[in-house]
Amino acid sequence: MTEIHTPRLLLRRWDDDDLIALSDITADPHVMRWIGDGSVLDGDGTAEAVERWEEEWDDEGFGVFAVELLGSGELAGAVGLSVPEYLPEVLPDVEITWRLGRPFWGQGYASEAAQATLEFALQDRGLDRVLGIVRPEDAASKNVLRKLGMEPERQTAHPAYGFPLDVHSIDLTEYQA
Repeated sequence: MTEIHTPRLLLRRWDDDDLIALSDITADPHVMRWIGDGSVLDGDGTAEAVERWEEEWDDEGFGVFAVELLGSGELAGAVGLSVPEYLPEVLPDVEITWRLGRPFWGQGYASEAAQATLEFALQDRGLDRVLGIVRPEDAASKNVLRKLGMEPERQTAHPAYGFPLDVHSIDLTEYQA
């Protein structure tokens, strides 16, 4: 089982006990505002997302982690690596993605988990490059990408929804943890 410990977080695979807490996160319109088309997910949609993430672990050897607070055991959200199949023009690159519940915003958890995920991508999975794909208005996520050392690469449009997307990247051969 793949687990990563940071000073405050445990990044781990998903289990059935995570679905209620994650469903609360994905039902929040503020959390989901910049994800996909911005729609919230119900319990079934959340379970399907976790199932897709677990399938990606099996198929690719990487995926989206459950993010648990070490001190309390609370599920803070999700962070990990994913193949951005919704944006064929960037394939075969891999993106880093995250979503945290609002009570966990502004405390550095996204940056801490994302840093650990980049180290995992380089050291454990041997990836040479990782993308960050965000909406231009998503200032908080762009700030996390800057902290990761990602540089703006280009702007494109979401093929299904038409809104603009900013593609950032980092060459992991030059990554400094």
